[in-house]
Amino acid sequence: MTSPMYTASVPVLKQMLSALSDVLKKAEDHAAAKNIDAQAYLGARLYPDMFPLTRQVQIAADFAKGIASRLAGAEVPSWENTETTFADLQALIAKTLAHLDSFKPAQFDQSEAREIVLRPGTPKEKKLSGSAYLLHYGLPQFFFHVTTSYAILRHNGIEVGKRDYMGAY
Repeated sequence: MTSPMYTASVPVLKQMLSALSDVLKKAEDHAAAKNIDAQAYLGARLYPDMFPLTRQVQIAADFAKGIASRLAGAEVPSWENTETTFADLQALIAKTLAHLDSFKPAQFDQSEAREIVLRPGTPKEKKLSGSAYLLHYGLPQFFFHVTTSYAILRHNGIEVGKRDYMGAY
């Protein structure tokens, strides 16, 4: 039997990252077709105090790799987050998907009870069980940044809908 923690994490993360990749492709194609500078979308925000699209995608990828790594008991890889173009963001998503594919379901066995320590050794250190981490912290954070990425593009006229957001499932 496949670990429920694997089932609730890796396939979900892959579905949403793949859908985000498709939405970004639509945005890139729209910019090219309408002769709009891609930076207008990549730097777009929903509100001045929010991160721009590029950073939203980077954070979504960071959460995806972090969730899977921590639950599997593996080291979370450190990536630079220097992406500035649609091609860079697509490469980041592809790298994240490959990272997710590197895990086997068995690595998630008993991970619901694994202690996850966030920001270790800092005043903001927080300890959570694997299930609390996944369900109350990791997935909500991941979905926030995927949803915000989608909303930025939709707000800026990219013709996407719920099917685009959800992707293939």
